[in-house]
Amino acid sequence: MSILSGKHIILGVTGSIAAYKAADLASKIAQSGALVDVILTGAGEKFVSPLTFQSVTGRRACTDKDLWGDEAHILHVSLGKHAEMLVIAPCTADTIAKLAHGIADNLLTVTALAATCPILIAPAMDGGMFDHPATQENLATLRSRGVLVIGPTAGHLASGLRGTGRMAEPAEILGQMHVAIGRKHGKLSKRKVIVTAGGTQEAIDPVRVITNHSSGKQGYALAQAALDAGAEVTLITTPTALTAPVGAKVVHVLSVQDMLDALLTHEADILIMAAAAADFRPKVVAKDKIKKRDGIPQIELEAAPDILKAVSGLGGEKKRFSIMVGFAAESRDLLENASEKLRSKGLDFIAANDISASDAGFGVETNRITLLFANGGQESLPLMSKTEVAEKIIEHIASLLSE
Repeated sequence: MSILSGKHIILGVTGSIAAYKAADLASKIAQSGALVDVILTGAGEKFVSPLTFQSVTGRRACTDKDLWGDEAHILHVSLGKHAEMLVIAPCTADTIAKLAHGIADNLLTVTALAATCPILIAPAMDGGMFDHPATQENLATLRSRGVLVIGPTAGHLASGLRGTGRMAEPAEILGQMHVAIGRKHGKLSKRKVIVTAGGTQEAIDPVRVITNHSSGKQGYALAQAALDAGAEVTLITTPTALTAPVGAKVVHVLSVQDMLDALLTHEADILIMAAAAADFRPKVVAKDKIKKRDGIPQIELEAAPDILKAVSGLGGEKKRFSIMVGFAAESRDLLENASEKLRSKGLDFIAANDISASDAGFGVETNRITLLFANGGQESLPLMSKTEVAEKIIEHIASLLSE
C-alpha cells in the first residue's frame, strides 16, 4: 500500500504553462490512493480548467470563486487544517513572493497561511526570473520555514530561451512527496537503511564478465518501501535498466569487492542484502581481450569476498549493522540452504525464494518468499508483487526494532 494511500493532499496550481504537467501529477497522486483537492488560482484557470482536475481526481477542484461563496468563512480553514500535505506545482515567482511575505489574496495563498501540514513547492518560471535576487531571497525565506522546494531544472523555456525554470517532472515530485510523508509518519523515521540490488559483475577481461540474471527489481522495491517508511536510504546497486527511487542516495558498483567497499564506507542501522553477489570470480583478469584465435581459455576461479560475513562481526570484526536481512535465491533444497545461510551469516532473518518457479525470482514482477527468522520463526508468503514483498519485509524490520 502506498504511503500516500488515504492521505488528504492539496494540490495548488498557479499560472504557468507547466500547469499541463499538474494534471498528470494530480492523476499520479490520486492513483497512489490519496484524496486530492485541487485549488487553481485565477491565472492557473487560464491554462487548465477545473474540470480537467475533477476528471482525474474524482473530487472537486476549487477556484477563487469558492473563496467568495457560501463557504468563504470556513473553506480555506477546512482545507488547510485537514490536509496532510500542500503541494503547489507549478509555483510561479508571484506565488513564491506571496508565500514568503504572507500575502493572502486568493484561495490558494489564504489556505497556505491556514495550513499546518508540510508544504512542497515546484517552482516554474521563464528566463532570468528564477535567478533574480528577489526570487532567491523569497525561496531562502521559505526554506528557512521548512518549505520543501523541488527544482526547477534547466532547459528550453516557453519563451524560447534556455535557462533554469522548468518545473520538476511529476514523477520526481511524487517521489519527494513519498519521502516527506514517510519521514513524518513512517515506522523507520530517523533510521538509516542500506539496500543492495542487482547482480555483480566479475571481470574476465576488459570486455567480458561473469554475472547472473538478477534484474535488481526486488532491491529497488525494497529501497522504495524503506523510503516510504521514513528511512534515510542508501541504494548500492550494480548496473540496471531500473530508475532509482526518488530520495535514495545511489552508489553505483560493479563487482563484489566494489559492493563490500561501499558497505564498509557507509554507515547505517539496517542492511538489506538483496543483491545477487557472485560466489566466485576469475583468479586472474586478463589485461587484454581474450581472442578466439588463441583457443579456448582456461579460466581459474577463486572465492569472491563474503560480504555478509565481512560485515556481520562473525569473523571477529565489528558488526556494522543492528539488523541484517539477507536473500537466498535457490533452485533446490530451498529451506535447508536458506536456514544454513541464516545461521552462518548471523542474519536476523532471510527471504528465501525458489528461482525455479516461473512466476518468481529473477526478471519477473512477482515473488514467492518464505521468511526464516533467527528465533526459529517462519512465514510463507503467497505469490506477491515485489513491491508487496518489500513492504512485508519492511514491516518485519520495524517490528524487530520495536522489540
